[in-house]
Amino acid sequence: MSLSEVASLVTAELESEPVHGAEPPSAARRETLGLGVLFGAMYFIQGIGDPTDGLVAQPINALLKSWGHTSGAITGFAALLSIPWVLKPLYGLLSDFLPVRGSYRKSYLLLTTGATVLGMLVLYVVDLPHGAWWLLLGLLWIPAVGVAFSDVVVDALMVEKGQPRGITGSLQSVQWASLYAAMILSGWLGGYLSQHGLQKLGFVLCAAVTAVTLLLTWRLVRETPRPAAPRSMRAAVSSLARAARTPGVWCAGGFLFLWNFNPFSTTVLYVHMTGPLGMSEQFYGTTVSLLAVASVVASVCYGFYCRRVPFGLLVHLSIVLGILATIAYWAMFDERSAVLVTLAVGFTYMTACLVQLDLAARICPLETAGTVFALLMALENLGISASTAVGGWMYEKGAAWWGPRTSFNVLVGIGALVTAGCWLLVPALRRYAVALRAPDLPAPAPACRGLRSRSGEPARESAPAIRRSP
Repeated sequence: MSLSEVASLVTAELESEPVHGAEPPSAARRETLGLGVLFGAMYFIQGIGDPTDGLVAQPINALLKSWGHTSGAITGFAALLSIPWVLKPLYGLLSDFLPVRGSYRKSYLLLTTGATVLGMLVLYVVDLPHGAWWLLLGLLWIPAVGVAFSDVVVDALMVEKGQPRGITGSLQSVQWASLYAAMILSGWLGGYLSQHGLQKLGFVLCAAVTAVTLLLTWRLVRETPRPAAPRSMRAAVSSLARAARTPGVWCAGGFLFLWNFNPFSTTVLYVHMTGPLGMSEQFYGTTVSLLAVASVVASVCYGFYCRRVPFGLLVHLSIVLGILATIAYWAMFDERSAVLVTLAVGFTYMTACLVQLDLAARICPLETAGTVFALLMALENLGISASTAVGGWMYEKGAAWWGPRTSFNVLVGIGALVTAGCWLLVPALRRYAVALRAPDLPAPAPACRGLRSRSGEPARESAPAIRRSP
């Protein structure tokens, strides 16, 4: 299939409406292929251009370390840089209810992607003074906001196009496999850039790669015309307020927040591996690539079994895997053990993340897909940001009291305990099974009268989209 044929296929699927009733398998595969190509390509590019987790994430940490900043300052920087991801409900409100020249999706994708390219080019041009912590943070906020906003828009498109067709789980599998495929490249290359102090080269590479999204959006994204009914900001806020009053939304949001409030963060891991353990920047970058390889395998596997395993079982499995993905680092003490632990963690953590995202996607009403999904992802990202800052502070204080190795092990244990706390919310998830629109969650407890168990119904495929990698 030629590139022009793929482009035509993607455009046709974005413009088409879902076909109801029995549909030939070949037509269903064609739909999934067309949409998967677009969303997969966008996530691949985002996996490189994102300043919080992409190509320049490690070079930024290396630059801060070379300026003499402590582990607490480095993790604090990472927490502040991730704040744009907490503002996702605002982006969802804008893209759901405030069109730009009649466009709810395409226009915002063009604007936010353009801002990301511009921000990275500014970082390439500007010569940062030694120790310019706040200046670097301010300049990085431009592409960080651009990537986070565009992520909301892509997620909304995915839910709008995938949910009526029942292929959101498959699309999510493609998206996250693409994201981690990008991390395979950015991990190794990021380690090389960090090892040789080539941060500026990383900025210009991110700008160039992200510019491809502009071309994809301009050429391939087509929006289905919507009714001319007024969609005011008042209506947007009212819609968000209704979602916020839904017990199921806050139950799922609390679960996502707690699962992600893990003081043992990747920034702490970076500081520990390149500091007390004496591993090189290049080796750390290689472990990021290995983590991505295992995550790609997990994403592909999830696409096959997400409709075959009861979702209630997957919720419990996500907690178990989250715990295992944390305590595995107790076994890391040299480069060989780091490789083995990284591969195991990549598969288990990504599987658990996909379940979390799937849970969030199941409660999104189509008319406010961007807003509600963004609200849940904001709670998830708030947990990540807060725990990153707390974890850095705890690691630094613990290292002064007990030494870095003991401090690291204590932090790993605390992270596992916090993840285990998610089991406290599982009964509530059962109670609001109907509100969550998750047909195969475990039946509610007998005391919850009036809620009918739907565990016997076939699972409907759903999807995620948080845009944060482990």
